[in-house]
Amino acid sequence: MRTFVLRARAAPTDSQVLLASVGGDAHTEILAHTLMNAFFVAQAHRPDVVVYLVLESTRDFSRTLRFEVNAMHDIGGFDERTLLGKVARGLDASRGMGKDEERPVEAGVTVRTTSFERLVQTLAVDHQLFLMDRKGTPIGEQSFADAPCFLLTDHIPMPKKTIPGLERLGAKKITLGPTMLFASQCVVLIHHALDQR
Repeated sequence: MRTFVLRARAAPTDSQVLLASVGGDAHTEILAHTLMNAFFVAQAHRPDVVVYLVLESTRDFSRTLRFEVNAMHDIGGFDERTLLGKVARGLDASRGMGKDEERPVEAGVTVRTTSFERLVQTLAVDHQLFLMDRKGTPIGEQSFADAPCFLLTDHIPMPKKTIPGLERLGAKKITLGPTMLFASQCVVLIHHALDQR
């Protein structure tokens, strides 16, 4: 199982604002691109992939949407509109939820009112954590266990104060090269690197 966590710090948790933000400063299209590149290959989809989207621009609680491809009966397509529609439905399902509550949205999709930090603490129990960092170990030199989890961000970098806490949870820094890439591009290169093993 391969797991990807996208910390979308600028992504709004209101579904209508999210959809209206495509192409704007929040760059909400990165959510769709990350799902697209995590799940789809030519004329098929990848099995055994989970993606968490953590949307943090909110008045109350972050929203964490979990997409598990093996349990998704009808993905419905890989265009931006379809995938952002799934994100919007998850946000609509989260209305009225209190802190750290979870609800099903549709097959293979759940929403939870939990923070990035709390999510990563949970994942650290049974996943090997990797944080993208230009000064990290080159991905080709890194060994991977059966359940790697890759921590990514949108266009806003990971806060420096967060990184020591991630390292205490066992997160290792890895790099895909000296060029800063979009999260969705990182997903493609990570899949490729793991496919070669």
